[in-house]
Amino acid sequence: MAQITVYTTEPCSFCLRVKQLLAQRGVVYEEVNLSKDPEGRAQLVERTGMLSFPQVVIGDEVLGGFRETVEADRSGRLRQLLAA
Repeated sequence: MAQITVYTTEPCSFCLRVKQLLAQRGVVYEEVNLSKDPEGRAQLVERTGMLSFPQVVIGDEVLGGFRETVEADRSGRLRQLLAA
């Protein structure tokens, strides 16, 4: 299974929801909470090109935020990325 990293902040309802979705699918992920980490935020922008939360990264691919993760789950793409 590919390594999954979820970048979050607090408070963030979409962060909570994306973590719940992944947990429901049995996905193990590393959470990087950037609520008080300016250096980490800069790394997030460098890695994903975005500074919105959450950001889900699977392997080397940036999946995106909550909406993109839900769409990937519905289409089966999430399962494909996780299997890679």
